[in-house]
Amino acid sequence: MTEMTPIRRALISVSDKTGLADLGKALAERGVELLSTGGSATALREAGLEVRDVADLTGFPEMMDGRVKTLHPKVHGGLLALRGNPEHIAAMEDHEIAPIDLLVVNLYPFEETVASGADYETCIENIDIGGPAMIRAAAKNHGDVTVVVDVEDYETLLTEMDETGGGTTRVFRQRLAQIAYARTGAYDAAVSTWMAGAVGMAAPRRRAFAGTLAQTLRYGENPHQAAAFYIDGSDRPGVANAVQHQGKELSYNNINDTDAAFELVSEFDPRDGATCAIIKHANPCGVARGATLKEAYSRAYDCDRTSAFGGIIALNQPLDGETAEEITRIFAEVVIAPGADDDARAIFAAKKNLRLLTTTGMADPLAAARTVRQVSGGYLVQDKDSGHIGPNELTSVTKKSPTDQQLADMLFAWKVAKHVKSNAIVYVKDGATVGIGAGQMSRVDSTRIAARKSQDMADALGLSAPLTHGSVVASDAFFPFPDGLLAAAEAGATAVIQPGGSMRDDEVVKAADEAGLAMVFTGMRHFRH
Repeated sequence: MTEMTPIRRALISVSDKTGLADLGKALAERGVELLSTGGSATALREAGLEVRDVADLTGFPEMMDGRVKTLHPKVHGGLLALRGNPEHIAAMEDHEIAPIDLLVVNLYPFEETVASGADYETCIENIDIGGPAMIRAAAKNHGDVTVVVDVEDYETLLTEMDETGGGTTRVFRQRLAQIAYARTGAYDAAVSTWMAGAVGMAAPRRRAFAGTLAQTLRYGENPHQAAAFYIDGSDRPGVANAVQHQGKELSYNNINDTDAAFELVSEFDPRDGATCAIIKHANPCGVARGATLKEAYSRAYDCDRTSAFGGIIALNQPLDGETAEEITRIFAEVVIAPGADDDARAIFAAKKNLRLLTTTGMADPLAAARTVRQVSGGYLVQDKDSGHIGPNELTSVTKKSPTDQQLADMLFAWKVAKHVKSNAIVYVKDGATVGIGAGQMSRVDSTRIAARKSQDMADALGLSAPLTHGSVVASDAFFPFPDGLLAAAEAGATAVIQPGGSMRDDEVVKAADEAGLAMVFTGMRHFRH
């Protein structure tokens, strides 16, 4: 085992041919013998390079539709042999095994195949066997062997070789070995996760998670916490695959809040009208529909102007110049939308610290997905809350039935409540939130806090009555006692949407009737902790 190991022979077998010809030429210029397989060998020869087939090295042809080609002692012996071990050297000489100093492998595109919606058998055929086996062998023997699994490391490898006179240092090989093991680990995680879903295993015995580094963050929630952002390769529109057009690098809290904002606004189909959601510390402080995007933003802002300062703004339609002009009147951290026109970008360009993100579309709120939360010693894994209630699924439980306008506002409030931290209370009037109470230990406290914030905004706007007068109210879980419902009635709410299911539902319904409220049960709750 040496500190600097020269590279004299390289085995190259890649699925992704990006940069392959340039790498092959660079290695050949540095006197490296090239071994290769199948399509990689063909591509290298087409680039005018001399390549030795692995089949020639092993004495066995590729067989079984390419399933068997590198699983051979002359390949794995060349990768695993310890160069400083006399017994290993003797075995190599006895069996005519030549050392392999560099392995360049990237794997069959399994993740991409699954993402394309391919059938079961096609996905199975895109599970790489020989590639991971060689990668693990080379990474294990990183004292002597260099392993490269990512195209972005090609130039790094060549620079290292030039700086060391044609080889690599131990520290360099260690770093690449870690990258290699992480790649095979992520690959196996993708395969096992897909297969669990394909065979209907909701809770497999072992579950693996993997991600690719997207960004090393300045810090986490607080400056003393180190942090990084990893992506899972999903094509779901959102903060992970949005394009940032301007502004400072996103922080940990920016990413978390932007995700919350975009997931919330995605509940509202852009075909049904423009909608804006403003988020602060992962909770909505204003959500509204409007005839235009500008109107939607203005109505959302008027729910709680104080909290909106320094918030995250999410839109369900492409940002236009008129709306951008209005947004720039306050300080916002991030704006995310499914597109932005030239006028909007030009207006935002004057606000260099404002981050503008655009996505390829809206996220599907009903799409199957999972959420993962770490706890001490383990992980909690659950289905993403894609619960949806339509007007025909509501049960009217009071003497008074809701009007069509109340019903529309109820469903609007219900969608918002799903994205508010429990205990969640959301007042809505005419397609706009007018009071939001979040994260309280008591539901009645959430009810009163939301009403108080509504009164504060009415005072700021010079209105004679709180915004909650004539509103509807949504509760993410049942009212355990009538007190929370009565607090909402005192705030001016005229109709209530809640899951029902309390032991005291009869008392709550009676209280609603006595207060002249219309109330419907959803039969579904939306806890969000």
